[in-house]
Amino acid sequence: MSLLELSGVEKSFGPVQVLHGVNLSVAAGEVVGLVGDNGAGKSTLMKTITGVYTTDSGRITFDDQDVTGRDPGERRERGIEMIYQDLALAPQQDVANNIFLGREPTKRFLGILPRFVDKAKIDAQAQEMIDRLGVHVPSIQIPVGMLSGGQQQTIAIARALTFKPKLVIMDEPTAALAVREVESVLNLIRQMQEEGIATILISHRLNDVFEACGRIVVLRRGNVIADLKRDETDMAEVVSYIVGAHG
Repeated sequence: MSLLELSGVEKSFGPVQVLHGVNLSVAAGEVVGLVGDNGAGKSTLMKTITGVYTTDSGRITFDDQDVTGRDPGERRERGIEMIYQDLALAPQQDVANNIFLGREPTKRFLGILPRFVDKAKIDAQAQEMIDRLGVHVPSIQIPVGMLSGGQQQTIAIARALTFKPKLVIMDEPTAALAVREVESVLNLIRQMQEEGIATILISHRLNDVFEACGRIVVLRRGNVIADLKRDETDMAEVVSYIVGAHG
């Protein structure tokens, strides 16, 4: 049973058609690698799933609900989170505030207006999430800009997981990381899978894709040209699909 189902999704920008009738399914708890050259349409496809872009035609079903016409906020409420390559973190703010950025819990003083941000609750819940994920940061009070690239990536993942998603889309999460930091991110993906959270991993690093993903989908010029089980393929075959040398 699919958690996410795309049927015949098409998207154009002016005269340029970027997605050509894309079909894609992702099951609950499944980790799917999405690979393809620059310009293959990966980012556009993900933004149609999150609702940033509206589709020209086709249907998107998530958790048995048609979400094709739903806006990004509604899709997020239903359980779709995306971690963009730039992470969208606020470097001057501390770890805890970044985890709740834009969705801060509030309270009223003495039960009257106005509401204000409940910093104690933010700190407590952020620490709880950091501990649960086993993320190593010096303190949740440290500004995010002082953390390493790998630590910032894990903070972005923690932020996504705080809101109990069913699907997390990750755009090049290991692109700029050192080897040890890559392993930390891949471990978080495995942990998410154990908790039943599905992941779509967009990456040019095929080693990471083969380590983390059970399925590998290849996008080329806006078409899904291969949907392969990791155990039934190898890197050479995937590369041949990416560059257009296969079939």
